[in-house]
Amino acid sequence: MKISIFGLGYVGCVSAGCLTKKGHKVIGVDISETKVDLINNGLPTIIEKDIDELIKTSVENKLLSATTDSNAAVMSSDISIICVGTPNLHTGHLDLSHIFETAENIGKALKQKAGFHVIMIRSTVAPGTNEKVQNLISKISGRKLNESFAVVSNPEFLREGSAVYDYYNPPYTVIGTDSDKAFEEVQTLYKNIKAPFIRTSINTAEMIKYVNNTFHALKIAFANEIGNVCESMGADANELMDLFIKDTKLNISSAYLKPGMAYGGSCLPKDLRGLNRIAHDNYVEVPILASIEKSNELHKQNAFNKVIQCGKQNIGVIGLAFKPGTDDLRFSPAVDLVERLIGKGYKVKILDNNVNLSRLVGKNKSFIEEKLPHLAELLSDNLADVITSSDVIVLNHYAEELNELSKYDNKTIIDLSLRMNK
Repeated sequence: MKISIFGLGYVGCVSAGCLTKKGHKVIGVDISETKVDLINNGLPTIIEKDIDELIKTSVENKLLSATTDSNAAVMSSDISIICVGTPNLHTGHLDLSHIFETAENIGKALKQKAGFHVIMIRSTVAPGTNEKVQNLISKISGRKLNESFAVVSNPEFLREGSAVYDYYNPPYTVIGTDSDKAFEEVQTLYKNIKAPFIRTSINTAEMIKYVNNTFHALKIAFANEIGNVCESMGADANELMDLFIKDTKLNISSAYLKPGMAYGGSCLPKDLRGLNRIAHDNYVEVPILASIEKSNELHKQNAFNKVIQCGKQNIGVIGLAFKPGTDDLRFSPAVDLVERLIGKGYKVKILDNNVNLSRLVGKNKSFIEEKLPHLAELLSDNLADVITSSDVIVLNHYAEELNELSKYDNKTIIDLSLRMNK
C-alpha cells in the first residue's frame, strides 16, 4: 500500500520503518527539513533499538522517502497517518494545534484528489478530536465523509526503548471508525501484525491510551507507596511484591476492573484502613492509599445523586449484600444507599434472595439492625412485585434473569452492578 506519514518523531519514524519492512511504500512528511534530510539519507530521526537498520534498508530499497510537501504526499498515497506531537499545554490539556494544521493540509490536498482516502490518527488526542478532524477535512476539501474519505482513530502502544518490538507485538490493534471501507483497508495494512484486531467506537479508541498510561502510572506509584511503608517497618518490599504479583487470579488480572457500585464488605474497608494506619504510625505519607476511601465515598454519593435526580419517590433496589452470592451486609454500599433514601423520605423495596433475616447472625446481624432496623418491611422475595411497585430500579447485583427488566419501558433503570471478570 502507499502511505503518507505526517510527523517524523518517535511514532512516525518507527511506523515508517516498520511499515516499509512489510513491503509498503511510505513517504514521510515533516515541517522540519532536518528530519526530512535525515530520512532521505537513510538515517533515523530518533535513537531506538533496531530502527537504524530499518530506515537504512527502506531508503536503499526505495520504499521510504520524506518531504516537507504535504500536498505531494497525500496525492501519492492511499492512507495518511497522523503522528504529530500533542504535548501538554500549561493547563494540562493537550496541544492539538499540529493535529488540526495537518488536517487542514490533508483537506486541501483531498480537494484535488480522486478516490477514497483514509486518514488514521495515531497521535494521542482528546476524545472528540476525530470528529473535529472529520468536519475540518470535509469543510476544506468539499468531499463527503465516509464516501470520499474516512478518519480512523488508531492509537499506538509503543514504549521508548522497545518501540520496534512493540510495533510488531502490540497487546491489540484498536480501530475506532464508523466506516466499513476504512476498517477493511486498515485491516489489510496490519494483516501481518500478530495481535487481536479490535473495532471500537471512535471515543473508546481515543480514550484507551489515556486509560492505559494512567493505570501504568498508578501501578508504579502504588508499588512505590507500598515500598515506602515496607521500608519504614524494615520489611522486604521486593519480596512482598514478588508474592503479590504471583496472584494472577485477583491481583494481576481483570478482576475488579469493571465500573460498578462502590466496594464494601468486611475485608476491603477494614484492611485498607489498617494499612493507612500502619503508614501513619510510621510517619509515611501515602496519598494514593489515603485517597481510596474518599474516592469510594464519592462513588456512593454519585449513586445516591443518580437516584434522586430521577425525581421519583418509589425506588426498587435489586441486591443488598456488598456483592452477589453472599448475605454479608457489612459496609455494603447498597445498605448505605437505602439508608440515605429512607432518611430522605423515599419509599424503598428490596430484593436480595440471599438475604434471609432469620439466618443472619453475629456482626452481620447487629450491623444491619443498627443501619436498617425495619429491613423486614422493605424486603421482598418477588422480582415482579419490586418492579411493578417502583418507578426507579437500582441494580446493585447483576444476574442473567434480570434481563427481563428491559421489558419495562416505563421504568428508569440505574445499573450500578459490577460484572465480575472470572
